[in-house]
Amino acid sequence: MDIIEAINNRRSIRRYKPDPVDEKTIEVVLEAARRAPSWGNSQCWHFVVVRDKAIKEELGNTLFGVTDRPNGVALALRQAPAAIVVCAELGKSGTFYRVPRQYATDKGEYWYMFDAALAMENLCLAACSLGLGTVIVGAFDAKQAAEAIKLPDGVVVVALTPLGYPDEAPAPRPRKELAEILHRDRF
Repeated sequence: MDIIEAINNRRSIRRYKPDPVDEKTIEVVLEAARRAPSWGNSQCWHFVVVRDKAIKEELGNTLFGVTDRPNGVALALRQAPAAIVVCAELGKSGTFYRVPRQYATDKGEYWYMFDAALAMENLCLAACSLGLGTVIVGAFDAKQAAEAIKLPDGVVVVALTPLGYPDEAPAPRPRKELAEILHRDRF
């Protein structure tokens, strides 16, 4: 599957088959994630692959408004054969170690969120191209999730995703027409 096809076909998957995902396939997905661009090539991200049922349960319990509805994200985290936790090392990305203060932006210390998001997008597209499903999870208690996976100080959880073979085929969600969001030269 080429990249445009993966972009067009990727869906948020909330139901997974119990079939395991082998280590080699997970490594292909993570290799795509690690090749994402980052601020000053800082590569602040870390990836935690979770297969342990008890830890996946803990991660599911960190979601805000957790419910066990049939297509809920918490249930997806628990049912998928694996979960990937995308983390970031603080103080590496978006710092002003190379940029004089007068040129600094207001994004500063939070740029790690962008870098981790770029890695997550690569991860999701690679997974899709291999026939795997993901759903980006952001509404969770990051400190509680960090405790569940025993993160060291200075590293934070940015996003989670279940990873596995889809047990559903959701229809595409509507997207705005390009004409609604495209501006030329000025807004």
